[in-house]
Amino acid sequence: MKPSGSTMISSSSNHTLNSTGGGCPWEVSDKARLCRFLCYGSEGDLYTAREEGHVTMESAGTLLSMLQEGRGAEVVEEIKRFTQDGRAVGLGPSFFALALCSQHSELKTRQAAFKALKEVCRDPAHLFSFIQNKKELKEGMKCGIWGRALRKAVSDWYNEQDAMNLAAAVTKCKQREGWSHQDLLRLSHTKPANEAIALICKYVTKGWKEVQLAYSDKENSEEVVKVLSYLEVVEKVKHSCDETEVVNLIEEHKLEREQLLTDHLKSKPVWRALLKDMPLQSVLRILGKMTSNNILEPGSSETQDICDRIQSETALTKAKIHPFNILLSSENYKRGQGYQGKTKWEPDRSILKAMDSAFYKSFTNVEPVGKRFLVAVDVSTSLSSIVPGTSVSTAVAAAAITMVFAKTEADTHVLAYSEGALVPCSISADMTLAQATFELVKIPGGSTDCTLPITWATENGKAVDVFIILTNNPLWTFTASPVRSLKKHRQKSGANSKLVMCGLTSIGHAIADTEDRGLVSICGFDLGALSVIRNIAQDLI
Repeated sequence: MKPSGSTMISSSSNHTLNSTGGGCPWEVSDKARLCRFLCYGSEGDLYTAREEGHVTMESAGTLLSMLQEGRGAEVVEEIKRFTQDGRAVGLGPSFFALALCSQHSELKTRQAAFKALKEVCRDPAHLFSFIQNKKELKEGMKCGIWGRALRKAVSDWYNEQDAMNLAAAVTKCKQREGWSHQDLLRLSHTKPANEAIALICKYVTKGWKEVQLAYSDKENSEEVVKVLSYLEVVEKVKHSCDETEVVNLIEEHKLEREQLLTDHLKSKPVWRALLKDMPLQSVLRILGKMTSNNILEPGSSETQDICDRIQSETALTKAKIHPFNILLSSENYKRGQGYQGKTKWEPDRSILKAMDSAFYKSFTNVEPVGKRFLVAVDVSTSLSSIVPGTSVSTAVAAAAITMVFAKTEADTHVLAYSEGALVPCSISADMTLAQATFELVKIPGGSTDCTLPITWATENGKAVDVFIILTNNPLWTFTASPVRSLKKHRQKSGANSKLVMCGLTSIGHAIADTEDRGLVSICGFDLGALSVIRNIAQDLI
């Protein structure tokens, strides 16, 4: 319900604020637009959770402008930062941008792009994506891609790898997006830098039999012998129908499921062997499938081992698992059914308990930003709906997001608001997720005014760097413009305040259209949304 005297803000509204009272510019710069593009594939102020659309030239206007202005080296540096520092929601925009730089008319830009190839494309899947982007750009730009510079860059990518790492990489990720290692080695005319790389190149282009013929009677170096032995194991498992032998090879040589045949993955012992050293992120994704197939059975040693790994502080730290990632996996597992297909399972209590423990332990993986946060939850409508694309209710999501900041940022204030006023809310850092969720759902609903938290902070002399407003309401209502309210807070507090407006149930409409760099809208919520919040808090987008 829209309260009287309030203002509805939609994509058609446009409020421009070029500076605060302190003279700090808030106009969205070209660099900020570029960084938004690298972060989530759009230059606008709207991030839509779980939207993995194909990046196009139309969405990269500022990127193109910066290249035309001779700022290509600056663009490449930002691409490197976003890929290396984990700032991006997804890496697709970075591969597109690097491909575009590598085909620009200015020599310095092309050189910078090719020099950065290995730093940006750290595994074969990245490299294949970069090459595919170049192919698609070639079709639009009417220029070739396999010139001397690309041939050298791709050759260097292979030649500068550690031989054993490369042997594992080419056997785990053989092809992607229509490209294979055989294609890239042939088109780049790669000349191997050493004997071990030469062995891998021969294996990729000629096959295992040719390798055996070429190296069986030779005096080989220690490194070549190691690579030969590894490739022999990979070939052996590919031709083995003996379940016991496959399990032994997996356990002894740390083989992964990408190196096995489809028939191998029908075996329970094979899956149990794979689970022992499978990356924790991958384990969390397939818990439902493993329970459904009775690979993880109640009370079994395998289930106990998985539970120990899930809640191991060492394992969680090594995998850099974020608490919101644990929550998404836990709620999905609790659901007992996959999003696609007919896979169903009875959630195992011990696994659920382990994931609950992991949720709290993983907070140590969240690096504090060190800013003053105010997290405000709109309880004017029921928080019982589901965040699109997840199994998480909006109440649990709001409580979890609040906890992430309350537990990891030293200066975090939590508010709830309803019926046109702020309401008491006692969420604290020492609460459990269930307790925090209960605090939110017990508050009665009413009308919405999303500027209330900003007004409260301004009137109470509370300087805030980042306002995070969470609502279940897909439409925002305000008694005043959020940009005007934010500007007033900046002027009175002296803080470079920013506003993140998150519609938890929104599925993609613009909540606010503004040229104020300090305001970003989020539709839905996922792990990427937390990256967006972190980036805006640190003035990166």
